[in-house]
Amino acid sequence: MSEATHESKQRLLDAALAVIRAKGYSAARVDDICDAAGLTKGSFFHHFKNKEELAVAAAEYWACTTGQFFASAPYHDAADPLDRVLGYIDFRYAIIQGDLPDYTCLIGTMVQEQYDSNPAIREACERCIYGHAAEVAKDIDLAKARYAPDADWNAMDLAVHSQAVIQGAFIVAKARLSMDVALASVTHLRRYIEFLFSHPKGKA
Repeated sequence: MSEATHESKQRLLDAALAVIRAKGYSAARVDDICDAAGLTKGSFFHHFKNKEELAVAAAEYWACTTGQFFASAPYHDAADPLDRVLGYIDFRYAIIQGDLPDYTCLIGTMVQEQYDSNPAIREACERCIYGHAAEVAKDIDLAKARYAPDADWNAMDLAVHSQAVIQGAFIVAKARLSMDVALASVTHLRRYIEFLFSHPKGKA
């Protein structure tokens, strides 16, 4: 792939992230994405057969870019795994800022619309959500081994629960057009995790 071809594909993916987060998958037209990218429909169809193929590629691109973003986040520097888990939640709180499309999730936006009607998009979103949760679960598992080895819950379930809370926080933020309600939800998630580790035999 030439540099120019790679650049045009990158621009389309970046535009898809912005347009779909702002409008939703169904309302995002190919024309809208091309306009946001500053490219023609001919360029779009050179890279993607249709909007669905772009959406699947955008989900994979989102997983890659956000994966790198979280991998370089400062909470990884903490020596204690529980501090890393709580630091992850604090980091999620800190990045809820700007306009709604700036901090809400491409994956959550698409899967809410397309889970039943578009298996390819649903599966791409599932891979992204569970892939990220698996990374979070690594530190949860280490913290559980140190602080709550007898607790009747497992790390992956708690990691998935954290994603459910965060995605739900984005939904209620959209419903109320308020960042504050999302921040409150993430704060409660932190309290819940602290409670689990302060009551080491409790159930998640």
